[in-house]
Amino acid sequence: MRVLLSQVRIVDPRHLTVSAPSDILIVNGHIERIADRIDDETAQRISFPNAYVSPGWVDLFADFGDPGFERKEDLASGCAAAAAGGFTEVCLVPNTSPVVQSKAELDYLLHKSRHLPVTIRPLGAISKDLEGKALAELYDLHTYGAVAFSDGWQPVQSAGLLLKALEYVRAFDGLIIQLPDNQSLSAHGLMHEGIHSVRLGMPGIPAISELIQVQRDTELARYAASRIHFTGISTREALQVIARAKEEGLQVSCSVTPYHLALTDACLESYDTNLKVMPPLRSQEDLDALKQAVQQGLIDAFATHHRPQDIESKQVEFEYAAPGMIGLESFFGIMNRELAAVELTKKIAMLTTKPRSLLRLPEVEISVGKEANLTIFDPDKEWIFEEKHIRSKSHHTPFIGQRLKGFVYGILTKNQLVLHNSSPQ
Repeated sequence: MRVLLSQVRIVDPRHLTVSAPSDILIVNGHIERIADRIDDETAQRISFPNAYVSPGWVDLFADFGDPGFERKEDLASGCAAAAAGGFTEVCLVPNTSPVVQSKAELDYLLHKSRHLPVTIRPLGAISKDLEGKALAELYDLHTYGAVAFSDGWQPVQSAGLLLKALEYVRAFDGLIIQLPDNQSLSAHGLMHEGIHSVRLGMPGIPAISELIQVQRDTELARYAASRIHFTGISTREALQVIARAKEEGLQVSCSVTPYHLALTDACLESYDTNLKVMPPLRSQEDLDALKQAVQQGLIDAFATHHRPQDIESKQVEFEYAAPGMIGLESFFGIMNRELAAVELTKKIAMLTTKPRSLLRLPEVEISVGKEANLTIFDPDKEWIFEEKHIRSKSHHTPFIGQRLKGFVYGILTKNQLVLHNSSPQ
């Protein structure tokens, strides 16, 4: 394969720089030449207006439902959605059937996805069967390909078990990923506890359910001298705890979803089940705090929390609807729109160098001789997100019909070029 990317600006997230327009020649999956102009009639010339190229993007937390829930998503459809969203690597939660807790499940994911254009990075279960009672075989999971450990949508509630996990993974510098939710405080809640939950008559999920979990787990990470990451952080109070932990030098990190940057609990006046997510949509004050935290560098990375649901799980009363929305295809347009005040290089670093550093993955460089692992995009293009842009099996998202800013043209990785075949409007 010979591909010539014509007149693209190269984003270097390591040095926070953007180059002048250049040509990049990729031959058999490796970067052969970078120059102001390259003439190669044998290469497939790829040219887009105002195109930028960065190292391939990494999603820290997504759900492809495979194995066991392929009716909602499978590896092929999930990778198609990821490619459309600009992601070349995706970390998958272990909430499958069977649970990702042994070599057999890891082999299944890695073998089945080996020819797909997106690299699957499995998250191994912390506890056996995600029950929160006994540790899974963490070292074996690490040995056979798990990049981090999480119980996914079922965060570990037992302090004793989480402490054991933190102490265990310290031996190989492993990472524990927790959804910040104390279920003894959030049980039966349907949305953020506040004026809107009272007005709508729905049981609330208080901000303290997140605060208590983050406080507890941060102290456990301190005691164990180990690494913990909070995904889907959503409240101002929890951010304050993380800020203090970082000031003290603790190994604590966090990521934010696009929908927590774009939507608040006020949006639930519509009773739209697509807005039912976990952690829930919070207040405007929380949303503003999240944006400020990104600007200040307190939030380390992004996570789509792509969680497809089938029709039967969403077209029901709000109380009975399953939580989650899809988030891969629309991610960049939402995030880039909502964080317009944040420098592009900083946002790209949160998609590339920072998540790779957290997962202890090798750096990706755009330089001659290196393997091509690239995302091609236009950060300035405004477009309407429509169903035709969705590659997931699920179409449950509240963002259809919205004007987004920032369009992904495609990815080039694993010696495969995948271009978005639905043009922006």
